[in-house]
Formats: sequence, C-alpha cells, structure tokens
Amino acid sequence: MNKVRVEKILSEMKKNNLPQMLISDAAAIYYLTGRWIHTGERMIALYLNVNGTHKLFINELFPVYEDLGIEKIWYNDTMDGVELISKHIEKEKPMGVDKNWPARFLLRLMELKGGNSFVNGSSIVDRVRMCKDEQEKDLMRAASKLNDEAMKRIIKLVPEMKTEKKMGQLLGEIYEELGAEGYSFEPIIAYGANCADPHHEGDNSVVAEGDSVIIDIGCVVDSYCADMTRTVFYKAVSDKAREVYDIVREANLKAIEAVRPGVRFCDIDKAARSVIETAGYGKYFTHRTGHSIGLEVHDFGDVSSINTDRVQPGMIFSIEPGIYLPGEVGVRIEDLVLVTEEGCEVLNKYSKDLTIVG
Repeated sequence: MNKVRVEKILSEMKKNNLPQMLISDAAAIYYLTGRWIHTGERMIALYLNVNGTHKLFINELFPVYEDLGIEKIWYNDTMDGVELISKHIEKEKPMGVDKNWPARFLLRLMELKGGNSFVNGSSIVDRVRMCKDEQEKDLMRAASKLNDEAMKRIIKLVPEMKTEKKMGQLLGEIYEELGAEGYSFEPIIAYGANCADPHHEGDNSVVAEGDSVIIDIGCVVDSYCADMTRTVFYKAVSDKAREVYDIVREANLKAIEAVRPGVRFCDIDKAARSVIETAGYGKYFTHRTGHSIGLEVHDFGDVSSINTDRVQPGMIFSIEPGIYLPGEVGVRIEDLVLVTEEGCEVLNKYSKDLTIVG
C-alpha cells in the first residue's frame, strides 16, 4: 500500500464523516496498492477504515500473492463474496461504495447490512487522484514525450496515402517501437470532411489535396496516459481552413494562458470558447474544452462551462478546442497541461504552427 496516498484518502474520509469505504475500481486500487488487478465480472473490493483495519477481498482465481501491505481475504466461485465482506464491515455506520461497483453486489450488501447507510464514496478517491504527486508528474511527462515522438512519426506518413484505418494500425506499430504499453484510447485519424466529426472512427478514406488531417492520439507508458491532437493539411490549405486553424490555435493558447491555481475550470473553458464565439464559429465548437487525465485517459474532472471547481497545483488536464464545419473542414488542437504554483507546464512540445505536408 502507498501509505502517503492511503493517508490522504483516510483524511478526506474523516472530513466527510465516512468511517469506512469499499473501492472496486481497478485504477483506484492500483493507485493505492501499486498492483493492477482486473477481475472482469468477479467481485473485488478494497476495504478502507479510518481505524486502520484495511482489507482486500479477492477471488482465488487471481494470483496476487505478493505482499501489498494489506490483509487479503480470499474467496472462490462457490462462495458468496459479498456475504464475506458483510462480516468484516462495521455495523450501523455509514459505508462509502465505489461508483463502479455493480448493482448486484451493492444490493446484496444492502440486504445483508440493512442497518448501514450507503453513499457514493468515489468522489473522495477521485479528488485525491486529481492532484498528482512528483512521481506521477514525471510519469506523465514521460508519456507525453513519447506521444510527441509518435506524433512526429505518424504525421510523416500522411503523404503515403494510407487509409485512416491503416494509419491507426501503423500508429500501434510506432507505439510498440517506442516502448509504449498500447493505446490510451482508440486513435482518431480523420481526413477532410471526416474531420468535422469530433469522434470519427477511422475508415477506408484516403487523404486528398487540401484536406485537413486531424490526428488525436494517446498511449500508455508505465500505466499513465498521454493524449494530444494536432491538425495538419495535405499539400494545400484554403483561406477558410487557414482562418479556422488560426482561430482554434488562438483559443488553445488563450486557455493555456488562463491556467493557474485558483482559477475556475469554467473560466478556462470560457477563455477558449470566447475566442471561437467572437470569430463567429461558436456553434461549431461542440464539446467541452478539456478533461482530466492520469491513470485513465478520462480521469474525474473536466474543463467545461458548468465546472466551477478551482484549479489546484498538480492537476493535469487537456486543453482541446475545436471547430467542426459539416461537410467542409475540422480542426482540433490539444495539449496536456500540468498546473504549477505559478501557472502551468505544457507537457506536449510538438509544434502547433500551421503545417502543410506532402
């Protein structure tokens, strides 16, 4: 167990008058124990108690035999794992449960422990995870550095006239060569009018002269996720596409400039959105400005117009404004930023200057 991280969770539990909690999310368990345990449909639960009686309930099918610094309670497929948990939790005291814990387990526990009250405890873990420690910051820097190199290599392949789908496959090979553990999400590589779909799924389209090319890619390095987007143009760029690109780039830069401790996430979103709205393209910026990232590509928290939480040092999130004109062109530019005491550190170094390839 990572004692420092566990103590942060316990401290927040005390502040929230929550004496005990069950955590089942694989990323959260890794965050606290240093061990990924993927159990599929089978139950797993890390039990934390402010009195220090922590336990890990795990099926015998998963050979986690190393010392994790916590007592393991084993069960098998012929046993009622939830009933086993019920025998170890404190009676008639509030119980935090994981937002991802399947209803079949929670309902069974509620049936067995009717005297306990149950609340969603995930926000405690989520909010602690939002502020990265020094080790996590270095891991995120390393993941972004590798992703920068992958971006450099995949952009060089655009003139080879590969399909969008093939480009995604080639990216996988690039990540393997660079030592990444794989994608942090399915890459989005889009040509021309396909770029107007922010979450386009790669197909057999081939790039044509004048097309914008959106490349939204991310990898996993030492369990931490990278994510970035660049938009380039093939052989030529129209005046309108150039205008759109310049607006999106300005929105990206203005939002990054707004990042500092104490500012609200909604104000960062506004910094990007205002640039695009002032230019007359507001209705074509159809998503939030960014999302938190770390062990998961979409960690808890986002940069949106409705998030009034304030930014804190150690947080890492994306800044990714875009403009999407149906049937014409799409542009998105995305960087990850790490909040510092004075402002922020941009983790992606690959150029955002308008680039024509081919």
